[in-house]
Amino acid sequence: MALDSMKEIFDTMEARDLPFWEVILQADMEDRQVSRNQSMAKMLTVWQAMSDAADNYSGRRRSASGLVGGDGMKMRQYTLRGKAMTGGYVSEVIAEALGMAESNACMCRIVAAPTAGSCGVLPAVMLPLCKHENLSQHQILEALYVASGIGAVIAHKASIAGASGGCQAEIGTASAMAAGALVALRGGSGEQIGHAVAMALKNLMGLVCDPVAGLVEVPCVKRNVIGAVNAVSAADMALAGIESRIPVDEVIEAMGEVGRRMPVEFRETALGGLAVTPTGQAVKARMQKQ
Repeated sequence: MALDSMKEIFDTMEARDLPFWEVILQADMEDRQVSRNQSMAKMLTVWQAMSDAADNYSGRRRSASGLVGGDGMKMRQYTLRGKAMTGGYVSEVIAEALGMAESNACMCRIVAAPTAGSCGVLPAVMLPLCKHENLSQHQILEALYVASGIGAVIAHKASIAGASGGCQAEIGTASAMAAGALVALRGGSGEQIGHAVAMALKNLMGLVCDPVAGLVEVPCVKRNVIGAVNAVSAADMALAGIESRIPVDEVIEAMGEVGRRMPVEFRETALGGLAVTPTGQAVKARMQKQ
């Protein structure tokens, strides 16, 4: 089956009496012509790569520009000192998002989820949860299937690329994927997954892509934090029974329309926004000299 809409997934869930993740697993088996075990083994490889990237982060590496590096460690140390206003799980989410996005900027191995520039969002909400709760490997894989299905629908109906839809398409999609995964991990229904996705996307709709000096560093790294924390809040709202008044597929379509109407200056060209501030231009000039 093609993952063309969230409604199609919901309808398949009802028709076949399947959970959300199982629908995505079967779609992967059909699309790639692989067995159930092969599909799950591939997903496990993805999870292991995310875990390895987190384990390998030390905070010592810096990006080529010198703009990025070490902030994830600063956040972890700040949290350990008991200073963080968020505290607990959310503080760890922030630190993980920073560390993973920094790893991308420092050319370390990461998992594009759905893109390299938004790689910190999904692992940031899942890895700390594994420390706080006794999640089985199967639960983790189920959540990753949910996230991948959401990403596939958004890619089909709208966009996941900053160059075509702005940062709303990258961080917004990653946030929606993470929100849906969290709802699934907490035993939420398919309907609640849909509401979480809709709310996460709505909260970031219109977000521009304006990388300073054309590098996936500033403001990209810190936007991973916003995407991750937004995912947590959207998931909690959905699990509390709060609903999106606009259906999820309509939200996705609206995001795609906003992206298509977004001026080219705000779609990863580094011709607008923060990229053309005096400081942004100075960084660009410095990088060109190097």
